[in-house]
Amino acid sequence: MYSILETIEKNKLINPGEIIGVAVSGGSDSMCLLDFLNENKQKLEIDIVAIHLDHSIRPTSQQDAAFVANFCKEKGIRLMKTRVDVPKYAKEKSINLELAARECRYNYFDAIINKGIVDKIALAHHMSDQAETILLHIFRGSGLSGATGMSYARGNYIRPMLNTDKFEIMSYINEHFIEYVTDETNIDNSYNRNFLRNEIMPLIKQKFPNAERTICAFGKNCKEDSDFIHSQINMDLVIQEGGSIKIPLNYFVYDNSIINRIIFKCLERIGINSDFERKHIELIKDLAVMGMNGSKIDLPNQVVATKEYEYITLSIRAINASTSEKPFKAGKFKFDNFGIVSVKKTTNLNIEQYKHLIDAKKVPKGSVWRYRKDGDVFEKFGGGKKKLKSYLIDQKIPARLRDHIPVLAFENEILLIAGLEISNKVKIDETTKTAYAIDIYKI
Repeated sequence: MYSILETIEKNKLINPGEIIGVAVSGGSDSMCLLDFLNENKQKLEIDIVAIHLDHSIRPTSQQDAAFVANFCKEKGIRLMKTRVDVPKYAKEKSINLELAARECRYNYFDAIINKGIVDKIALAHHMSDQAETILLHIFRGSGLSGATGMSYARGNYIRPMLNTDKFEIMSYINEHFIEYVTDETNIDNSYNRNFLRNEIMPLIKQKFPNAERTICAFGKNCKEDSDFIHSQINMDLVIQEGGSIKIPLNYFVYDNSIINRIIFKCLERIGINSDFERKHIELIKDLAVMGMNGSKIDLPNQVVATKEYEYITLSIRAINASTSEKPFKAGKFKFDNFGIVSVKKTTNLNIEQYKHLIDAKKVPKGSVWRYRKDGDVFEKFGGGKKKLKSYLIDQKIPARLRDHIPVLAFENEILLIAGLEISNKVKIDETTKTAYAIDIYKI
């Protein structure tokens, strides 16, 4: 298994003194990796922790967990294990079993890393997995970045067997008499990867025996080119505001190789790492070039792309604003998709110290915090009454945000627009003795 040691050394995957977790399903690949790292832990100067998650998908899953536990006991390997009801999780989140299982695994892995139990987690993906991943990405419409396949290291996750082929893995298993379990769902060709592995790849390898290795070599070439293109990307003018990110419209004159990657980077920054294909990127670019101001498109993973003045904004679809009202008084008030509004009475009339300062006596009894309604009017600071909607348009507040900005209102009269402006009717003057100081905390 020289390929594993060479991959670790060449890509600096492991440092002496680290505790390496090994994700173990009980299958041949992960059992090979666990045994190999355990047998070479002194040479690598590391400690090993096995990590097993029972997905509760198959009737035999508990037997697999027991098998892994017994192996670790015999070898003296520390084991971290848990059980998660993945079918229930998938139903609750309305996602397929494959994605649900992946999310549950990584949630568990991340928790183990964050607790400091291990420094890194080794995954048993090998050369065949890499070739399949590259082809699946291509079939789904991925560009050059997708054709690079999986990386040797991503954060705290490493793949020491990415240059190891299946024949070498099975040879090690047989030579060292390592038992393993077989996942019966591996023959279910309704899963895309299984269909590719069981039906397509055997046919390809009949004609091209070295196909997996050449596909992986193609992926490495793509990575070199992709890395160079990424080095040319300028994200300086991209603006991130909480869960939204704004791409200047003038970025869309860049070559496709640049703007496509800028969009993918922006999606990553708002936590979107899957289910986006080339066709979705094309929709965003069409919106930037041909869309009217205020137009929007719905995309996978609850993402909404909106053309807003000089930007394309990518954001996670907001929860509808509540119609409930909050009586105006001192205290802190949380507003979904906006933040916290803090109100306190004060005799300190220094307007520089607060976001808003309004005369306490000028606030009518019965005033409430709420969201905007049709018919609301606002008397601007300095005079001049205007419909609230028109005022927000003048201020270039994007349509997607207008319904989520709290306002202080008395009937249809708006006294304050949180974070923006106060009405002329509640401004402090030379007669003011007591005021309400209002601050905004974004969340």
